[in-house]
Formats: sequence, C-alpha cells, structure tokens
Amino acid sequence: MATPPFTNDIRTLRFLAGKMTQGKLGDRVGVTRQTVAAIEQGKYSPSLEVAFRIARVFGKPLEAVFQWDADRD
Repeated sequence: MATPPFTNDIRTLRFLAGKMTQGKLGDRVGVTRQTVAAIEQGKYSPSLEVAFRIARVFGKPLEAVFQWDADRD
C-alpha cells in the first residue's frame, strides 16, 4: 500500500494538549487508538469526516493539522 501523500502534526498537537493519549483522541473522534497511531505515522488516510473531527478537537483548521504533499501524489 502506498504512503498517503500528506503529513500531519497530530503527535505534536496531542503533546501540546496536555499530552493527550492516542486512545483519548480516538475516543473523542470515534476511532480506535490503533487508527490514530496509523494516521499519525502516515500509514492510513483518515476519512474527511475523521480529519475534520481531529482538527476540531484541537481547535485548528484542517490545514493546520494535515499538510498535502503534492509531490507524493
């Protein structure tokens, strides 16, 4: 499976949010801890809905959480 053509700052945002765990973020957005880990590592592309939910948890616009790398597209 190809690596998704985007990066994210979820790990940093979790740390800045009081060291929020992957499990806690998963609970807040409706996915498992394993899914959050895979998204953070760039191994899984979240649905648009999950991406927006993640951004909302941190009070950030989508583009502040996920960055598109057109060269990897």
